[in-house]
Amino acid sequence: MAQAAKPANLAQWRDRAGALPPLLDEALQACAAQPAPPQLPEAQCCDVLDLLGMLGCDAQTQAAALWFELARVDPALWAARGPKLPPELQRLVAGQQAAEQVWALHAQHAPPEGAAEGLRRLLLAIVRDLRVVFVLLARQLARMRAAAAWPESQRAALARLTRDIHVPLANRLGIWQLKWEMEDLAFRFLQPEVYQRIAKLLDERRADREEFIRDSLAELQQVLDAAGIRAELAGRPKHIYSIWKKMQRKALDFSDLYDIRAVRVLVDNVTDCYATLGVVHARWPHLPGEFDDYIARPKANGYRSLHTAVIGPAGKTLEVQIRTHEMHYANELGVAAHWRYKEGGSGDAEFEAKIAWMRKLLEPRGADDSGLAADLQAELLEDRVYLLTPKGEVFDLARGATVLDFAYLVHTEVGHRCRGAKVNGRIVPLTFQPQSGDRVEILTAKVGEPSRDWLSPHHGYLNTARAKDKVRAWFRRIAHDANLAVGRSMLERELKRLALPTVDVARLPAHFHLQTHDELLIALALGEISPGQVARVLQEAAQPPAAPEAAPAATARPAKLDHGALSIEGIGNLLTTLARCCQPLPGDPVRGFITKGRGVSVHRADCGSLARLARRDPDRVIEVSWGSAASQPYEVDIELRGYDRKGLQKDVTSVISNLGTHIIASSSRMFAHTGEVEMRFTLRVRDFEQLSTLLGKLLALPNVIDARRVGVG
Repeated sequence: MAQAAKPANLAQWRDRAGALPPLLDEALQACAAQPAPPQLPEAQCCDVLDLLGMLGCDAQTQAAALWFELARVDPALWAARGPKLPPELQRLVAGQQAAEQVWALHAQHAPPEGAAEGLRRLLLAIVRDLRVVFVLLARQLARMRAAAAWPESQRAALARLTRDIHVPLANRLGIWQLKWEMEDLAFRFLQPEVYQRIAKLLDERRADREEFIRDSLAELQQVLDAAGIRAELAGRPKHIYSIWKKMQRKALDFSDLYDIRAVRVLVDNVTDCYATLGVVHARWPHLPGEFDDYIARPKANGYRSLHTAVIGPAGKTLEVQIRTHEMHYANELGVAAHWRYKEGGSGDAEFEAKIAWMRKLLEPRGADDSGLAADLQAELLEDRVYLLTPKGEVFDLARGATVLDFAYLVHTEVGHRCRGAKVNGRIVPLTFQPQSGDRVEILTAKVGEPSRDWLSPHHGYLNTARAKDKVRAWFRRIAHDANLAVGRSMLERELKRLALPTVDVARLPAHFHLQTHDELLIALALGEISPGQVARVLQEAAQPPAAPEAAPAATARPAKLDHGALSIEGIGNLLTTLARCCQPLPGDPVRGFITKGRGVSVHRADCGSLARLARRDPDRVIEVSWGSAASQPYEVDIELRGYDRKGLQKDVTSVISNLGTHIIASSSRMFAHTGEVEMRFTLRVRDFEQLSTLLGKLLALPNVIDARRVGVG
């Protein structure tokens, strides 16, 4: 049957389509209102609409493809009409516009072949709705089909973009129909001589090959009918690029390829697949080493089929592919074959598995994903951010990473010498957390070194383990005595600031699974243990063991934490104990370690001792969290001294408020002869760590000389 002629313009496409959903009809009317001659590439738009229809995309997706073209050629129209469209439709258009950033990056910094994975991952990170990917693939194929009339330079640039970005995406999604055609067209534009040579070799033997295929199909149909197997048979088209790739990969001549002559058999179920395989091998001898079972072991993108090569009629080789109708549909259309656009419907495990590579960094959705249609704006790759260097290279980091983390990812020396950063041309602090698509430029000194403050979790400079390890390694290289001195100074400063009594620290290293006091001080200097952790252990050591009800020596009121009132969630009825090494308090991020004979030991999540235990026995680490009964704020007095300036008290109270602490009482006095001011606050704090963080931030304010806890006695 002759194929219907393709519509040359959108009016013809609309006439052929008949009644249309309102969203798509509105988009077509907006296109028709464009001034003559039309600025839109209407033939390409028709092609895109047909391809999206073939993929099973909904009317909203088709409308978004048209609105994107309208926004491109008539920005004023989009500015007026765009905000009035449904939010989902606006999001689909915005996704296509965001993809233009990736195309521009590819044009500016064309990556070498095989090195464009970063751009593909960036694309999926900035596109918030998976349906946008279908539009991008359909539009790119339509442009490739029309590119034969373009200038050679534009045609080659389009082919490189297609090869680097779109073909791998179509392959990973399993949309084979689009992937094969884009591959062949890109190959034709980038290597025309090789393409023409293989095409000529195929054409020279086309008549003989077609006659052989007809004879093979007739013979195979006869034996399948005799075996009682209902099957649909067809010759399988060969794609020129795949022929060339196989010739390159296996170092074969064209005449040595087994699958130039190939047939496909579609049956009703998996049992018939293997029964058909038995019939084929019984009829024709198979070639050893030329059998692949992609039903039992599907390809990574979900492709399923049986492949075998046999010596067919007249002693010529023949490839036979056997699959069910369902497998064939899924293989041809991939994710599109399983995508659901309407509300409701049961969970589709195959669909979830096929796009798991795109969603593996997402938080779990749960067993019921019937709301998937409402979540098509899917927060793809939400736990990673994809950042650009000024040269257009793409780096990915854990979400929450800072520009200083990024500097260490680029290169260790860049991190050490980092003194500032620009994000999208704007200077930002080193603690700034960039988002996907941001262009980050690191400002470095000619000679520089890291700061110990970068290791402090309170300051928020570094959030990735890799960057912290690089800084610690740098400090390990300096003199042993210097690390000891720094650690000793940090410990003394923290004890003084928190007004803790002097206690015997001889047994302190054992709490952190260390051997000596010097090891403890070095761990402090390198940021492996925080001063707050050590101070909390010392505070407990200062309590009289026989009289737990006595008030703590370092605070006038409060509220000793009643560990018996704590409720740890997520570990059933197991015995729990708070680890002595890090002394976790309510509000601290915690994890559990299953001990032998003492139940679950609960550690701070950043505890160095827990990290060492986890490396030794990772299977014994479990997730835990504080119960609602664990929140027991207590009161504490602090004192601050500094040189008076305008706005000092406002800055101090802002820091206190921003940390979530509450001011119960305050007082201040001025020393006119020195220009100093003294402020005292009674605060309600959540735990010891919050107090330590607060004092550190207050001490960092301009004009502040000292900030400490007020001890008793």
